[in-house]
Amino acid sequence: MKEIVVLSGKGGTGKTSLTASFAILEKGNIVVADCDVDAADLHLLLTPKINETHDFSGGKKAFIQKDKCISCGKCIEACRFDAISDDYVVDPIGCEGCKFCVYVCPVGAIDFNKNISGQYFLSDSRVGPMVHAKLGVAEENSGKLVTYIKAKGENITRQNNKDYFLVDASPGVGCAIIASITGADIAVIVTEPTLSGLHDFERVLKLTKQFRIKSLLIINKYDLNLKMATSIENFAKSNGVKVIGKIPYDDDFYESQVEGKAAVEYSDKLKSMINVIWEKVKENL
Repeated sequence: MKEIVVLSGKGGTGKTSLTASFAILEKGNIVVADCDVDAADLHLLLTPKINETHDFSGGKKAFIQKDKCISCGKCIEACRFDAISDDYVVDPIGCEGCKFCVYVCPVGAIDFNKNISGQYFLSDSRVGPMVHAKLGVAEENSGKLVTYIKAKGENITRQNNKDYFLVDASPGVGCAIIASITGADIAVIVTEPTLSGLHDFERVLKLTKQFRIKSLLIINKYDLNLKMATSIENFAKSNGVKVIGKIPYDDDFYESQVEGKAAVEYSDKLKSMINVIWEKVKENL
């Protein structure tokens, strides 16, 4: 089994569109995980049928037992997040799970319970098994959830004797990204020909180097700024990163999403181009 992670320094670079296309090209021999749990959207293109739904607990929240509360006000005074109302009800959105109110309560009236912060799903998609998740509004511990669904995906890949485990990571360089790339065989970084695209590429590359993960680069919409695309390509080469693809701007990318399809299903031209890129990914494993 080879684990491939597709990532980017920011959203909107085409990362998920390319991930879906790679999955379609390797249909039947791949397991896919959508690790962008804060804003999951790979399911819109791969239309998974959910077989199992499981709750995810990402932390704990305070809960005041009214029958024990003596209305002393110490919890309200202690809560720096203003999450406790004057009638001693904890706002689950405002509560940060710091537990300070539990410590200051003189009568032990505040429970500190596990908080169901999201769900994860085991599904069958159009390309094969898929693991994905949904984190609740304003919930934390996305890194923990990513670690969990990645482990599930790896196990499914081995159990089904598939050659590839493909991970669609969330954008950025935070804890969810660290969880996404841990243990990967190769990282495919997607960027755009802008100054911020170069900056984001630098940040992501520092992260993959820190984890000693081989990186490849795709410059999407490269023809919108040829000068900047060249600068990014030169920076990549000076850091030992292969540029395995430069994709021109094409409205078919967006039209395919409107149709709920991967780009390789919508356009023969894009299919030919992306297939070459996918083969280069496999050659570098």
